[in-house]
Amino acid sequence: MIRVAATLGLIGLVGAVALFIFEGVGPVFAIWASGGVGIVLAALFHFAPMALNGRAWQLLLPSRNRMGFVTFLWAVWIREAVNGLLPVARIGGEVAATQFLTGRGLRPSRAIASLLVDMTASLGSQTVFTLAGVALLLAESRSQSIIRLVVATSVVASFLAGAFWFVQGRGLFGLLARILRSVFGDRFATLQREAAPLDRAVRALYRRKSGLAACFLWQILGWFGGAGEIGLALYFLGQRPNFGEAVTIEAVIQALSSIAFVVPGAIGVQEGGFVAIGSLVGLPPDVALALALFRRARDVIVFAPALAAWQFSFGRWLWARI
Repeated sequence: MIRVAATLGLIGLVGAVALFIFEGVGPVFAIWASGGVGIVLAALFHFAPMALNGRAWQLLLPSRNRMGFVTFLWAVWIREAVNGLLPVARIGGEVAATQFLTGRGLRPSRAIASLLVDMTASLGSQTVFTLAGVALLLAESRSQSIIRLVVATSVVASFLAGAFWFVQGRGLFGLLARILRSVFGDRFATLQREAAPLDRAVRALYRRKSGLAACFLWQILGWFGGAGEIGLALYFLGQRPNFGEAVTIEAVIQALSSIAFVVPGAIGVQEGGFVAIGSLVGLPPDVALALALFRRARDVIVFAPALAAWQFSFGRWLWARI
């Protein structure tokens, strides 16, 4: 799996470099640099959707078990930093965030259960957001090829969300425990004993319809907050986008990034996606690539501090156990 990811990442890197060379490295960097301090301001705006997603995750838990909002904001920040900057196929961030919450006192079963339910709700809310972007493309009578791709992605995401929810309702961890027992015997007996409490914790969260609905709605606001970030970046790059164009760009890019989750950082896929969707909303290719470069800069500006803090915290945790 690591070899496949590395190969895909190398192919994506070559593709991204080829795009920049084809469009002209100098002009693209000139447009990006013209944003000046605005690039940093637009990057920092990403804290808005992160805060919305942190609130969504927090509301999944009953008030008696709920930790402070700042704790969940930190968890989201660490999750996105690990997934965005490390070659972990969008899985390592979930593990790191769960470890962070348990380290802050949340019971492991509740932390894992809330993560799974949050991920399932995220698949559903992203589908709604993506379809909003598709609707805007249709309203403008844009190219049908990209629309078909995004619709297909939404259908797949909906199916995965439904399947994930169905398996969780039937006892995901119990199923995993039975598979482990059949393959490894009692070698993972501890994990097998924890399966039932984890499944109960997941079901308890799904029974809280109000918490699940609140999580879903706050996540949708978070997706639209990401569109605000795109609009702000385009403004500082000298464009005058409307919010519908920003929603369309963000929806398609997020959908393509989800498809390419095995490609480290969606390198190449993200850059090609910006050029493709940019052409549909009237962005010149060099501006679209400057926007893609902004997204990479945002990852470094916003995520690097969280990644460094997480590494420091994790190192202290390991040292305390030596």
